[in-house]
Amino acid sequence: MPHAIRIHETGGPEVLKWEEVDVGDPGPGEVKIRQEAAGLNFIDVYHRTGLYKQGLPFTPGVEGAGVVAAVGDRVTDLKVGDRVTYASQIGGYAEERLIAADRAVKLPDSISTEQAAAMMLQGLTARMLIRAIHRVQAGETILIHAAAGGVGLIVCQWAKALGATVIGTVSTDEKAQLASAHGCDHPIVYTRQDFVADVERITSGKKLPVVYDGVGKDTFMKSLDCLQPRGLMVSFGNASGAVDPFSPLVLSQKGSLFLTRPTLNHYIATREELQQSANDLFDVVATGKVKVEVKQRFALKDAADAHRALEARKTSGSTVLTI
Repeated sequence: MPHAIRIHETGGPEVLKWEEVDVGDPGPGEVKIRQEAAGLNFIDVYHRTGLYKQGLPFTPGVEGAGVVAAVGDRVTDLKVGDRVTYASQIGGYAEERLIAADRAVKLPDSISTEQAAAMMLQGLTARMLIRAIHRVQAGETILIHAAAGGVGLIVCQWAKALGATVIGTVSTDEKAQLASAHGCDHPIVYTRQDFVADVERITSGKKLPVVYDGVGKDTFMKSLDCLQPRGLMVSFGNASGAVDPFSPLVLSQKGSLFLTRPTLNHYIATREELQQSANDLFDVVATGKVKVEVKQRFALKDAADAHRALEARKTSGSTVLTI
């Protein structure tokens, strides 16, 4: 029987259990995927700890890639042997899994299944941030927190290719070098630099039209101070913890600011939206505008070790669980 990581109670990495599972056959509109890799993302931590609730028990992980092993009735656009990938679909930490066929996307020959598993959630998130929520334009200056993370490195490269100037915060000099090598014009080591002051200096006091913040509690309020009047704050993660409650009046006081807390599923809700977003991502990767590099690999059964490394900020870029 195939194996998967299962969670029977929320908590630390130790709750990730390697178990045999009965996957079964695909039902109508479903496919079975024999996975070759699964992606590691901070949302997996939120699911594991219970910050984002899931019914127990469950298999964590929201992205992966592999080969179609079986198709159910009414599936017409996928066949056995197709290489496919997906994102934002819980159940990824598994050797085999079932998934709705309209949530799986065929992979072009130019992209490996491991690369796809490393980039789909982060890449579709980056596409949502800079092409849908705020359409980054040439000549703009933007700020992306955690610029050396998986989403951050993709945003840096993609925004740079669009002609933007990219400011990014990182925690170490090594991560500053990594971000710089991937298109970040102004890496800021936030552990010793005041990123608000640096934004003021870099923009000659004009500040920014948009800030992308996946860090949360530690950066949120200071990020608001980096925005121009009517600027947009995009809060898309809680790596340092959930943002403390605050009065909406703060947004008025700081310049009639806009705030959004997006979820990727709402931006790829239809098959057409998912396919267009994936096509845009595949295009920038295939043309070399965005390079997605797997920086860390863990065996799927060692998912707990991967979570410990992620939470300790010992990872950069993309990480995959190999199968």
